[in-house]
Amino acid sequence: MFTHKDIEFRSIFVVNCIEKRNLKVSMGELLLEDSTTKKTLTKFPFQKILAIFVIGPISITTPLIEKCKKFNIALVVMKSNFRPVFFYSKAAEANYLLRLKQYSFDKNNLSIAKVLVWNKVLNQLQALKNTRKKSKSIETAKALCKHSLEEIDSIVDYQSLMGLEGRVSKSYFSAFYEDLGWKGRYPRTKIDVINSVLDLGYTILFNYVEVFIKMFGFDSYIGVYHRLWFKRKSLVCDLMEAFRPLVDIQVRKALHLGQIKVTDFNVSKNEYILKYEKYPDYSKIFYTVLVKNKSEFFKYMQAYYRSFMSDGAKKLPIYEL
Repeated sequence: MFTHKDIEFRSIFVVNCIEKRNLKVSMGELLLEDSTTKKTLTKFPFQKILAIFVIGPISITTPLIEKCKKFNIALVVMKSNFRPVFFYSKAAEANYLLRLKQYSFDKNNLSIAKVLVWNKVLNQLQALKNTRKKSKSIETAKALCKHSLEEIDSIVDYQSLMGLEGRVSKSYFSAFYEDLGWKGRYPRTKIDVINSVLDLGYTILFNYVEVFIKMFGFDSYIGVYHRLWFKRKSLVCDLMEAFRPLVDIQVRKALHLGQIKVTDFNVSKNEYILKYEKYPDYSKIFYTVLVKNKSEFFKYMQAYYRSFMSDGAKKLPIYEL
């Protein structure tokens, strides 16, 4: 398995293949070239790569997969909208003891789920504080977050926990984006620019979290808060909860800085769809902060793994903004 030293030593590559790029293996190194001019743009030894995220069309070669396997490199290939079409990671696939624990975990046991929701609310509260605003809606949302943090421990059923999370999130989003024309959170419907960009950010976060989960051999489909659902990687949904406010903050910041513009989107059937040529710019908004925090992601997943394997004898991790 990976160690903290591996995470610090290795780099995460985000490769934009929308602009005619090729990935090749040359002299034992990863080589990125311009597919038109064949000019080498950069090259890097495989020993120093932790994960490769490819955005846009690309051909995956056998030598590249062999190198990823040899050096335990996660390879994620996405369409231009960041939806993954290929995910390769074999770092700890033989960890059957972990998967046996996952499969035998009591779905009515809310001990871990409550910590996951508590951590998410904690960071939503901190995100609200970071706005440094004193509006009525901000203060109301902060008060609800504080009350919910105290209430979570006494919750005894799943529906109540989901209800609490939903109430907090509704209040949080309304306050956090109140000065940016917030209409409501409508996942995957893309009714406006904010919802469309949040979907993009959460998709990137999802792919990023899965890379770290795979380092320990988890079955990403078996969650403890998000229940089994066809084709849904419920554990990824679980473990990205505490990190969601990172995306929220980036979206708010980018809107205020003018990095996100309505003119960057096409409107089709009342949905705001980011223009193809703008995807590289928007990916930078999110990957910048995620790559910067790669050690925090690893520490969180490692601590979760150790706690899960010890049946809770070791404390579950808490990620704080």
